[in-house]
Amino acid sequence: MSRCKLMLLLAAALTAGSFSASSAQAYDSCYYSSWSYYPARTYYYSYCYYQQPATTNYGYHYSIYYPSTPRYVYYYNPYRRVYWGRYDLEQKGYSMLDEKDRKANLKDIPETAFPKPGMLPQIPGAKDGVALVAPPAPPKEAPPKDAPESEPKK
Repeated sequence: MSRCKLMLLLAAALTAGSFSASSAQAYDSCYYSSWSYYPARTYYYSYCYYQQPATTNYGYHYSIYYPSTPRYVYYYNPYRRVYWGRYDLEQKGYSMLDEKDRKANLKDIPETAFPKPGMLPQIPGAKDGVALVAPPAPPKEAPPKDAPESEPKK
């Protein structure tokens, strides 16, 4: 790993608190944490960290995987508290929701609101056209029955 990437991972780890750099999939401007299970909501989540434009700071969104809908990984913006799209694991493409269709609860978004999957979107706020990378493969095993409560930070 290059020194620059290592420094970015360390900076993000310090910003993110208890994040472990060894559990991340690293990329130039975007990387994901490993999957964690949130039993109260019956989903897995991964932090999608991205470098904010013209800074060394990182922002994050959640990638959320519901075992009940194994084809998709959904993206959630914790700053605005809305789902903003999903990645289709079969077609290897991304569907970005129109602003009017972005909701806090996935059940409030009709299936018809998701457009045909296409290219991954640009990193939030990026002006250089750098796109997010595809999410890591979601867990294949069944959710743990006695998993400790693990909630994404708000």
